[in-house]
Amino acid sequence: MDTQAPGAVLKRERVRDVILELVESRSPGDPIPSERTLCAELGVSRPTLRAAVDELVASGVLIREHGRGMFVAPAKITQELVSGRETLTAPLAGGTWSSRLLEFTTVPAGARVGRKLRVSPAAEIVYIARLRLVDGAPMAIEHLHIPATLVPELSAEELESGDLYEHLREHHGVRVHEAVQAIEPTVVTRAEAEPLDVPELSPALLFERLTTDTEGRPVEYCHSIYRGDRYRIVSRLTLGASPDGATVPPPRDGHHPGIPPGDFAHRDPITSSSTIGDVQADR
Repeated sequence: MDTQAPGAVLKRERVRDVILELVESRSPGDPIPSERTLCAELGVSRPTLRAAVDELVASGVLIREHGRGMFVAPAKITQELVSGRETLTAPLAGGTWSSRLLEFTTVPAGARVGRKLRVSPAAEIVYIARLRLVDGAPMAIEHLHIPATLVPELSAEELESGDLYEHLREHHGVRVHEAVQAIEPTVVTRAEAEPLDVPELSPALLFERLTTDTEGRPVEYCHSIYRGDRYRIVSRLTLGASPDGATVPPPRDGHHPGIPPGDFAHRDPITSSSTIGDVQADR
């Protein structure tokens, strides 16, 4: 790990990645090294390490037990939304969006990010931390990782104005095609609270996304924290058979979130045709 990497945000990001690498190599309930051991191994201060650990505890990745240490949390239940076309449309969220750069640098990918982007841990990536604003109010913090070879001339101006994917296409020849995105609840850490202008431990949404281009190559790994008091996700669902009587394969065994068990006892299909980000009015 590069302990001299510039910027507090990036340093926490690198520590977080190392701990996640430990978690992903273990099973639920397994212990991970103590904070003192990790500080010594990573060459970072206790506050820096604790900020990363607190974030992973809040997001349900780690469990901290007083007097016993830290353990890998139980696996989370996953619900996949799939439409009849096996894709979701994603209309733009409301409001006027803009960005403010928090950090912008080139660093080695590291083991975890390198694996996601299918590059060597030593390969250079562009790391970007930016604050996303809606109508001038802070809405989210994004951490983006892009292979440096894809964006040799990427500028700060591109990251602060306009649509990033549009800039990638027009200025760098990178055409994004698909993305796999996970969303789960979390809370805001102390480090995130100030730029988001919310109290520490406020509810939030954690987004994790891996984007590929038209050739199937990973071109972006991103994880973001969105304010839970101002942002929500709305999906349009089809419940039961389609109007034209077309048959749809029944869903796998499991529970559809928000739909009481037993309401669809005959295993009618439930599909999603769209999803949209919805910015709530500032109260």
